Amino acid sequence: MSGPLCLCGLLRMLTSLFIPTLVASISVSLLLFIILLGVRLWIGRRKTSAQLGKDGKEQKVVAFFHPYCNAGGGGERVLWCALRALQKRYKNAVYVVYTGDKDVSGEEILNGAAGRFNIKLSYPVKFVFLEKRYLVEDRLYPHFTLLGQSLGSILLGWEALVKCVPDIYIDSMGYAFTLPLFKYLGGCRVGCYVHYPTISTDMLSVVRDQSARFNNAAYISNNPVLSRLKLIYYILFALIYGWVGSCSDMIMVNSTWTFNHILELWKCSDRLSIVYPPCDVQTFLDIELNQKQERQGHSVVSIGQFRPEKDHKLQIRAFSTLLAKKSPEERANLKLILVGGCRNKPDELRVSELKKLCADLGVPVEFRVNIPFEELKKLLGEATIGLHTMWNEHFGIGVVECMAAGTVILAHNSGGPKLDIVVPYEGHDTGFLADSEESYAAAMDRILSMSEDNRLRIRQNARLSVSRFSDQEFEVNFLSATELLFK
Repeated sequence: MSGPLCLCGLLRMLTSLFIPTLVASISVSLLLFIILLGVRLWIGRRKTSAQLGKDGKEQKVVAFFHPYCNAGGGGERVLWCALRALQKRYKNAVYVVYTGDKDVSGEEILNGAAGRFNIKLSYPVKFVFLEKRYLVEDRLYPHFTLLGQSLGSILLGWEALVKCVPDIYIDSMGYAFTLPLFKYLGGCRVGCYVHYPTISTDMLSVVRDQSARFNNAAYISNNPVLSRLKLIYYILFALIYGWVGSCSDMIMVNSTWTFNHILELWKCSDRLSIVYPPCDVQTFLDIELNQKQERQGHSVVSIGQFRPEKDHKLQIRAFSTLLAKKSPEERANLKLILVGGCRNKPDELRVSELKKLCADLGVPVEFRVNIPFEELKKLLGEATIGLHTMWNEHFGIGVVECMAAGTVILAHNSGGPKLDIVVPYEGHDTGFLADSEESYAAAMDRILSMSEDNRLRIRQNARLSVSRFSDQEFEVNFLSATELLFK
């Protein structure tokens, strides 16, 4: 009897523990469901009112999430070209840009786009200014930066959703964690243009191999335990990133490299397409490509925002290595010009650090920050070499612009430049690739030592190859990809 009695007692004890836990779980789940349903209905009412124009007719609201829309990078050029393309086809829609650039007016933002990119929109754009952009800035998260910025983007996305509920939502800056928010709470059709995956299998490999990079500090890469913990963190983050990204109804990526990583992480082959970013190819092709027998000097020009991943330090060190091989007379005829945009105080501090590095190495470098488009065009028109050093650059609009302007491009042997841009054209070279301080210096030395005839042939081949990156090609492919969102 003791056996059955003990068994019955054990069953009663388990039942007494299990049933209250089950009831509590159901209650909490039901409460969360009711709360989410209430939020969904509240947002739905705001959406209805937002769709009505002054004449009482419904208008489709199309919103782009681009917190740094006033920055001068390639991602912003995609934004303005995308808006221009959509306005041409869907003239009656209302277009909204969520931005954190609250220190400038909407008119100033549009004037900036016209000045930097030579892009003017045909119809008005409404700007929704966000107060909490600081939540997505890396300075706020010295540790667990990816997770911190991603969670911060959800809060920033919530602010955007509360202020304006669109019919169609497009994340054009890489904040994938906002996609389920707008889809499931906002009831929107959601799409995204991915410039660079928040996490990639390459980043996992860097941690797994204990390699020191700008996003993998030496104190972590040198410690097996910390490297293992960071790898686990990255793997878990990649799983979550894959889920939020898969919520998108339509996904565009900017290169073969990005395509491969997003496909592996998001498992979304049925709605994934490559749409090369728009490069102002024709404007740069207008620069006269003259063959000059003699030059007074040679300039090496770099285009890229002053962000750590652009690796301007490598450019300066490589140029220093090049100068060390030259005579005083040859050094006097060489100059390095760094052209880029500064988005905020950390970027400005980065420029100051780069200037200090130049002083320490004794390298003469010109910094051109946030310059107008015409000045950029002039610098490229006079340059001999276009320089790019970012490891695994997702695409490289600056690389294309350098090639179209007639410079001899020297880019990093990885990512978009390697797979999509600096590739042979009809069997002929279009530029050069490198991946270290020594190989960059050697490549620059080789380019400068070439005859003008040989440089001209490479410049001509490069120019012929970049037509596939034009504004017109982008518009056709972008409209084709986004058509699903408007049905």
